[in-house]
Amino acid sequence: MALLDVNDLGVSFATADGTVNAVNGVSFALERGQTLGIVGESGSGKSQIAFAIMGLLAKNGRARGSVKFDGTQILGATKPALNALRANHIAMVFQDPMTALNPYMRVSDQMAEVLVHHKGMSKTDAIAASAQMLDAVKIPGARQRIRLYPHEFSGGMRQRIMIAMALLCKPDLLIADEPTTALDVTVQAQIMQLLAELQREFGMATMLITHDLGVIAGFCREVIVLYGGRVMEQAPVDDLFAAPSHPYTRGLLAAIPRLESTGGALRAIAGSPPNMTKAQVGCPFAPRCDMVLPACASTMPDLLPFAPARARACNRRLEDMA
Repeated sequence: MALLDVNDLGVSFATADGTVNAVNGVSFALERGQTLGIVGESGSGKSQIAFAIMGLLAKNGRARGSVKFDGTQILGATKPALNALRANHIAMVFQDPMTALNPYMRVSDQMAEVLVHHKGMSKTDAIAASAQMLDAVKIPGARQRIRLYPHEFSGGMRQRIMIAMALLCKPDLLIADEPTTALDVTVQAQIMQLLAELQREFGMATMLITHDLGVIAGFCREVIVLYGGRVMEQAPVDDLFAAPSHPYTRGLLAAIPRLESTGGALRAIAGSPPNMTKAQVGCPFAPRCDMVLPACASTMPDLLPFAPARARACNRRLEDMA
């Protein structure tokens, strides 16, 4: 039985401009200890999948479908049930540590609060355990620096604090939502190496949400490519990079700058992401696809398997992709 089983997940938001269908029929499974990457452009629905799993959608949001954690349905669970699940079993690292951390509270108070609430520890013991976790994420002088405020740390250190907070209760599943956004490449590599080490140490499953295929390549074993709130391709990471099977995936890979490049313009996918307030007819990528077929304007292809552990949603035949 999968640790996390997501089936036909949909997320929509009621807005003044109409209903925004941010996620449409997404399904995947995540095993214990596995690393799953979810990649796509901004606005593709990546973060909303995570928020739906955690029960953290905005007030105007509504989720449908099924999300089972360790065999138990958690989509639509009561607030007490979700509070018991969060931190203890599922934890999340949010995109921006400066806004996720309370600027008016010392780091020690914010971290200790997790253990006092979820584990019933005393404040003194909780701060001591929090300092040990800061040591684990390689913050120098953790016992002294834990009493500082968030603004007294660098961006990379604040991200480490967020990771430490997420791991305090030793969760079974860690959801990392753009954990390296706005960090320079050196700090980014350090954060990802740290996550890999902590995953091995704690044996947890990890779901990594990012727009950076380079991060996916270095950290994940399986990857889902998302566009317009739909899964375009699903594959083991090595297979995806060796032989992408969807035009959108090919476009993303082609847009990555190459070290051997001698100059010239960077490649990009022409056009803009779809307007999610409009009803989707056909493939959402069709207006931007350089391999579009007439059927793509009216027929949304199903996500169908075509090789072991691989699936794609495309009207064009695989043999025509060469």
